[in-house]
Amino acid sequence: MQKNVSELAKLIEGYRLITAEILYHMPDHRDILQSYIWQDFDMEPRFPALSKFLAFWEANLDGPLHSVRIAQRRVIHPSELIHAGYMASLH
Repeated sequence: MQKNVSELAKLIEGYRLITAEILYHMPDHRDILQSYIWQDFDMEPRFPALSKFLAFWEANLDGPLHSVRIAQRRVIHPSELIHAGYMASLH
């Protein structure tokens, strides 16, 4: 349950849902590109979680990176947190 609270705190702080399409060369066939989709909450513009994942990839995996394309979406927008100014009770 604590994990959910920290995820909500991250969203309020401005973390965004990041989706990265990673194109890499196949280890045995360098002319063929393969696609990998990575998704996590991360902070722009430095993207520390994605950078850590890509550093791990380059250090431990055989398929060299070709390119990374990033899409992002704020999950909670300030405009979505609206104070209604109305209260009612039901019996």
